Amino acid sequence: MWTGCLTALVTPFRAGEIDRDALAALVESQIAAGVHGLVPAGSTGEAATLTHDEHIELVREVVRLSRGRVPVIAGTGSNSTAEAVRLTRAAEEAGASGALLISPYYNRPTQEGIYHHYATVAEATRLPILVYNIPGRTASNILPATIARLSEIPNIVGVKEASGSMAQVLEIIATSAPDFAVYSGDDIMTLPIMAAGGKGVIAVTSNVAPQLMVDLTEALLAGDLPRARGLTHELLPLVQAMSLEVNPIPVKTALALMGRCLEEFRLPLTCMTTAARERLAGVLRDYELI
Repeated sequence: MWTGCLTALVTPFRAGEIDRDALAALVESQIAAGVHGLVPAGSTGEAATLTHDEHIELVREVVRLSRGRVPVIAGTGSNSTAEAVRLTRAAEEAGASGALLISPYYNRPTQEGIYHHYATVAEATRLPILVYNIPGRTASNILPATIARLSEIPNIVGVKEASGSMAQVLEIIATSAPDFAVYSGDDIMTLPIMAAGGKGVIAVTSNVAPQLMVDLTEALLAGDLPRARGLTHELLPLVQAMSLEVNPIPVKTALALMGRCLEEFRLPLTCMTTAARERLAGVLRDYELI
């Protein structure tokens, strides 16, 4: 299964449309830096404001640009199970390597409902599926017992875990199927989660500093904890800067300041406040990124 640094890709926009040139340059820079995979059409990619046609086209374009050099794990989640099935099947037809599905948001299903949501999508596709647990966005937590049940479904192969609870991460690792993979869904948790047995991170910060995030995950996969601790401390100010406002506002603003894309968002997301933007620019200067 996939290991290391998988980048949760930003979706560049220009005049309200997906900026294909900026997307192509971003994909190339990520692959050149050695990232281990790309994850388009997730939260960082502003999937919530993409039309269904744009969503599918974005995945198709990233698959085309990647040319098989790295796996592409497409974001295909929805709070509608039927819609999640449609997006996942479309990602499979586009040639994606796998699918990442956020837990159903807003409607707050029970644990049984969450289980059947993922089981239904898994039955509808041959793609390997990653569960995405981020209670801060979905208003519900996928409990370790539910993840353990899901891990018994052959093509549900891992979880992007962003509950913020190491106790939950440890319980998932202890109770899920032996080959079930746990990925950090929060860059700051990469060190503890991978040190505890996680396989990697689906990272935001790697959009702007891919090499450092690659080095961190490779050190952890090699068991080199002293180097991993050093890299974690080195990355800390940059990782913290990615949370100055809600994701993906800071990371896309950082890329714009670096000349990689326009500072363009879709409502209800807006440009950073002046004070936060200045703080972000200061951090980027410290890292010699601008």
